[in-house]
Parts: sequence; structure tokens; C-alpha cells
Amino acid sequence: MPSKPPVAGSPFWRVFHLATRLHVAMFRASRGRLGGHLGRAPILLLSHVGRKSGRPRMSPLIYLDDGPRVVVVASKGGTDTHPAWYHNLMAMETAQVQLPRRPRHRVRPRVARGREREELWPRLVNLYKGYDDYASFTDRQIPVVVLEPV
Repeated sequence: MPSKPPVAGSPFWRVFHLATRLHVAMFRASRGRLGGHLGRAPILLLSHVGRKSGRPRMSPLIYLDDGPRVVVVASKGGTDTHPAWYHNLMAMETAQVQLPRRPRHRVRPRVARGREREELWPRLVNLYKGYDDYASFTDRQIPVVVLEPV
């Protein structure tokens, strides 16, 4: 049986947020040379705005380059909820992404459904096996988010 996710404000989340800020700083300073990969999976930076706080947020995410669009997975929100960045992103008409060694650009998010999701999911799992493991212990369908250039 999976363990419960850490509680907001716990030491785990404080370390997680500190590590995220460090990752973003390394990525930006090196234009993605540092922090641009997790194993063999490429990382992008997603800029979004907190729905409740209204403050800018930055999330490093594994992505699939399906040029000209990119595809990300809303995985680790919890076994029964989507992550906060996903809810923030879906509330926005457009957002910004920065890929390694490329300038930031605006994208329009949408959730892949049906045949498109079925085609993208195995490609994403091939890129990062952790998605399949995570999907095996949650009842929710993990959203596949397509980010199309504006």
C-alpha cells in the first residue's frame, strides 16, 4: 500500500522547494547545460502563476520534444490529486517554457485525450520509466499536457 504524501510545510517540502530553486538557478545560469536532464530525460522550465497567491512560480519538468510542441506529464501531485503546477497551468490561457539552450517562448496548454494520449503515453514512459511506476499506484488518470507554441 502506498504511503501518504508529505504534508505541506513539512521538512520534506521545505527541502523540495529549496532544491527546486537551486535547480532553476543552475538551469538559468547555464542555459540548461546544468539541470537540463534527469538521467536521460530532458528537463524544461515551466513559468506559471499561483492561482491562490498570484505569485510567479517555476517548475522544472521532464518533457518530450514533439516539435514544435512539447509534452509534459502531471504526475506527482499525490495519489488522488493533480500537482499544483498543473492546476495553475490549466487556469492560464498561455504560459512560458524554457528548454535547454533555447530562449523562453510562450505556449498554450491543453490536455491530450483519446487516441492522442494513447500515442503519447508510451513515448513518455520510454523517456522516463517512473511515470509507469507512478501510474500503477494511483487510481487517477495522469494528465498528459501538450504545450503548443503561441
